[in-house]
Amino acid sequence: MDVLSEVLKVVKLQGAMFYNGEFSSPWSFQAPPSREVAPYLALGAGHVIIYHLLTEGRASARLLDGERITLDAGDIVIFPHGDPHIIENGPATETVNNGKELVRIFSQGLKISRQGGGGEVTRFICGYMACEPRLSQVFLSGLPPLFKVRIRDDASGRWLENSIRFSVNEADASRAGGEAVLAKLSEVLFVETLRAYIAHLPAEQTGWLAGARDSEIGKTLALMHRKPAHPWTIASLAKEAGVSRSVLAERFRHYLSEPPMAYLTRWRLQLGAQMLSSTSYSVSQIAAEVGYESEAAFNRAFKREFQVPPARFRTQSRSAHAKSPRLRNAG
Repeated sequence: MDVLSEVLKVVKLQGAMFYNGEFSSPWSFQAPPSREVAPYLALGAGHVIIYHLLTEGRASARLLDGERITLDAGDIVIFPHGDPHIIENGPATETVNNGKELVRIFSQGLKISRQGGGGEVTRFICGYMACEPRLSQVFLSGLPPLFKVRIRDDASGRWLENSIRFSVNEADASRAGGEAVLAKLSEVLFVETLRAYIAHLPAEQTGWLAGARDSEIGKTLALMHRKPAHPWTIASLAKEAGVSRSVLAERFRHYLSEPPMAYLTRWRLQLGAQMLSSTSYSVSQIAAEVGYESEAAFNRAFKREFQVPPARFRTQSRSAHAKSPRLRNAG
């Protein structure tokens, strides 16, 4: 059972590519935080993850005050929390602040953007992944501010990279369905990158991602995420995972620093909060959907988690959404 797939079904990824660069060294650009990029994307709301896929040449990436990592063709670097960052190649040069160029960047679509000093050429494609901010924290919280994965080292990664390069090069031809193809490729790229990252975690790693990799804990998490409203008990989860209750409790706490039932309760309430914000279901309907036998029990648990009752939470969420700037399609 694949717990990552179960979570991503609920998080509902939305992805696309938005920049096609061909830079010659020396060059350097600073990308703004994703919250500044979000209004230029055709999205309703959500957390935005930025990534850059190098298809030729080399570069380096770093947070504004962080360690530099080197990038080669076939590497993808991801900024899961949307931090501002710098991508560059060559000796020190003036850094172009792309935060001041967003109108131009998004108006040109995937036409090749050429910059730099005339030296070694680096080609890269930039994209984004939008996801529901509250639910996506399940897996995003276990990720560092930036990380890279090499996708060119296996056949599926090479196929994915070649498909992306072909689709980006064809983007200007205005072929029917082109945007949909790029959106799906962007989503697949992100998921494959996450899978590769999880697979290469150190054996001693803890946290949600490491727990997802563990056979018994991963199965337990998948069960809870697949059927959150099911009346799970520690005994029924342990039976499904094929371990004793004490072993499940100990290993679950080792990876996730809390008991299984506490994790399940928090996830149910997060789902309830998301439904309050995005649906017109009544509070009693939502309570049943996330596994509570009564509206009163859901109200009590929800208030403990979010400090306000469900009805007030819904009102506050809708008010905040109404005040947020409308996002526009950058075309």
